[in-house]
Amino acid sequence: KGKEEKHGEQVQFAAFKQFCDDTSVEKKRAIDEASEKIDMLKADIEKYIATAARLTKEIAEHDEDISVWTGDQKAATRVREIEKADYDALHQDYSESVDAIQRAVAVLKKQSHDRKQASLVQVSSLTQLSLIPESARRAIDALLQQSQSPEGLEVSAPEAYGYEFQSQGVIEMLEKLLDKFIEERTALEKTEMNGKHAYDMLMQDLNAQIKQATADRTEKSEAKAKNLQSKADAEGDLKDTSDTRKADQAYLEDLTATCEQKANDFESRQQLRTEELEAISKAIEIIS
Repeated sequence: KGKEEKHGEQVQFAAFKQFCDDTSVEKKRAIDEASEKIDMLKADIEKYIATAARLTKEIAEHDEDISVWTGDQKAATRVREIEKADYDALHQDYSESVDAIQRAVAVLKKQSHDRKQASLVQVSSLTQLSLIPESARRAIDALLQQSQSPEGLEVSAPEAYGYEFQSQGVIEMLEKLLDKFIEERTALEKTEMNGKHAYDMLMQDLNAQIKQATADRTEKSEAKAKNLQSKADAEGDLKDTSDTRKADQAYLEDLTATCEQKANDFESRQQLRTEELEAISKAIEIIS
């Protein structure tokens, strides 16, 4: 009976030891896998953090670029508005001057030397134009002075000749001014056209840059949000994996301690039963 009980304990302990060994191997493998996964998750989290930081910086740069380019648009538009207003005012001055000179030349060419001063209103109005140079004003004033004669009296032949001579000189001067103003107005129109074209091209370029920067910013904002979500997911996975590993480590420690204690107890009982069997054997020999 003692031998049977000893053998029974041996079989039972062998099964328990097998359980200890198998479970220990399984838990160690689970712990190693968890440790490897934890290292990978930590590396991923660091990568997500670095990527999010880089994207944050790049988004800020896009915001700065968009702000600067939008400011450039506003500044360019203000300058263009000022240039356009100046052009409109000066172009109007040129057009009014051209029209006035054309009318005055027509009047002078048709007028006779004894025409009354009232008929020279077209000519005298030239002196009110801002673009008429001072020398032309003096010549017009001189012509107007000479055209004056006592009311109801006819001018003499020499006076008429002198007036006609001076009138012809004024006509030539005005025709030169007319050509000059038309040429300058044409140059002004060309300058305005070039300025508007340059403005349109600048606005087109700035709009394209702002559009591209906005698209890049949107894409990077979405990528940043996705990165931060991945980081949060990885941190959650890291916590779960760490908690599981910690539980497995605690279980393995308890299992190891229990198995060692059971092994020690088994060895003690086996020794005790061996000694008991030896004593019984000696007693049987004595009795026999």
